[in-house]
Amino acid sequence: MLKQAFDASLHAAEPGPESKLIAAQKKALRAQTRKQRKALTPLQQKQASRNLLKQLNRSQLLLSHKHIALYLGNDGELNPEYFMAQLWARKKKLYLPVIHPLAKQQLCFCAFNKNTRLRRNHFGIKEPDFRRTKRLGRQFLSLVMLPLVAFDNAGNRMGMGGGFYDRSFAYKHKRPKVKPKLIGLAHDFQAQPALPTEEWDVPLQGILTDSRYYRF
Repeated sequence: MLKQAFDASLHAAEPGPESKLIAAQKKALRAQTRKQRKALTPLQQKQASRNLLKQLNRSQLLLSHKHIALYLGNDGELNPEYFMAQLWARKKKLYLPVIHPLAKQQLCFCAFNKNTRLRRNHFGIKEPDFRRTKRLGRQFLSLVMLPLVAFDNAGNRMGMGGGFYDRSFAYKHKRPKVKPKLIGLAHDFQAQPALPTEEWDVPLQGILTDSRYYRF
């Protein structure tokens, strides 16, 4: 039902006043936060990623998860790419999100290692070739560390607005404890007191920033 509601909302001719207000609030917040992210220098980004790894180690998440999906940083996102080599050294199996060519606005997850060939999708983001890379069903991932634009203390996440992660993990609305565990990665300044939300938004189970681990 949530997926149908989500899809229907995107095709609605006239969104209601409340939906228009939420959309306007999200648009303004996205613009503000993305500007802050992109203002960070490469040195600041690298230091933030180093600090993120420290928080990841302290969280002990790596002790219980082997099949881990991450992302390649873009648009000033906190970038886990800096420490992927360390995860491979710990025998972790890594996967990257790929826009599914058949399932509309959904993601699949392709195996990723240092020899994986990448290509740019229509957003300009590097991803493995869907046709030439082994894939793992999302329900077999144990941990997904995903990007975000903003988050709040209730575990709500605001992304770039495409709804890819929300669609891909919509089943967790009814079964929030099934795999994978969803952990957002963010700079500290991306925290907000509260975010405007809609019924199809999939909440996170935690947020890792460059200074702390939020558990929800």
